[in-house]
Amino acid sequence: MDQQVMLVRTKNFAITVGKLLICLPYSVVNKAYTQQTVRCSSSVGANYRAACRGKSTADFINKLKIVEEELDETLYFLELLQEFNKDFTDTIRECYREGNELLSIIVATINTCKKKQLSQANLKS
Repeated sequence: MDQQVMLVRTKNFAITVGKLLICLPYSVVNKAYTQQTVRCSSSVGANYRAACRGKSTADFINKLKIVEEELDETLYFLELLQEFNKDFTDTIRECYREGNELLSIIVATINTCKKKQLSQANLKS
């Protein structure tokens, strides 16, 4: 997928998740989970931007692995939030769907880059 498209999608993901979190009612659980979800969902886009400026293929892959971790963490907290906010199930599921799709793209990109890296290493030897 085009880097520019992914830059936009990862930013929009953080914005969409943030707008959802603003709408959730206050509770001790929501406060803790929303704070964590804000951090990890916004970290997705920030780390993807950093990956795009990677100094090497290995650096790019390592930064994408951070994106993968942050997406997975966001999905986890969305699952928890859904348990405590049944009235927001549809909106949470939509955020989850986009996060899961982004995660699939990132994992596929990591795997493709690793194969290219291995292929180049085999050509050199």
